Amino acid sequence: THNLPPGLEYLNQLDRIIIHQQVELLEAILGTETSSKYEIKNHLGQRVYFAVEENGCFDRNLCSPIRSFTIRIADNTGREVITVNRPLRCNSCWFPCFLQELEVQSPPGTIVGYVVQNWDPFLPKFTIQNESKEDVLKIIGPYATCGWFEDVDFEVKALNEMSTIGKISKYWSGFVNNVFTNTANFGIQVPVDLDVRIKAVMIGACFLIDLMFFENSLDGL
Repeated sequence: THNLPPGLEYLNQLDRIIIHQQVELLEAILGTETSSKYEIKNHLGQRVYFAVEENGCFDRNLCSPIRSFTIRIADNTGREVITVNRPLRCNSCWFPCFLQELEVQSPPGTIVGYVVQNWDPFLPKFTIQNESKEDVLKIIGPYATCGWFEDVDFEVKALNEMSTIGKISKYWSGFVNNVFTNTANFGIQVPVDLDVRIKAVMIGACFLIDLMFFENSLDGL
């Protein structure tokens, strides 16, 4: 573990990661986008990391689902251990040359991987890459991402897209939360022996999926 990025040692023993977005009362009452804050927990509900989104008011309110952002993830001592950067890019199958791409650093300043959107006319598809931009895993979502009162699963697959090794799930959080707030709860399930750097990239992928498919308050119905 001495070769692991500092702060990621705890991910070495996890095969399930829970991401809980904190409810913003101002956003719920006024409908105004505020900077998102998240708690990242283990399967027992114990907080492992705390994440805060950084961007401008213009980005949050005008470019909401496709907005650029930096998410800073700190451990329980307040030390920043992961940085997630998303540039402003298109979110449409009509622009296959300018699709979503997200960069994950750990420690801040050291790239450990990328999340790259793949063009597909029907399904949400992404590739998880390592720091050298070599493909490692695939993520494939459902044709319809509206939950209809149930969880929505994005499957984590091997590169051949045949075998499923995990999933990113958007949990149904109840009628009131899904209609009147943008709060979201996600679960990441991956093999426990997956490289912790790739686990950090999977956390970044979860944030990207949230913004792309579940940012609007009526999503999940």
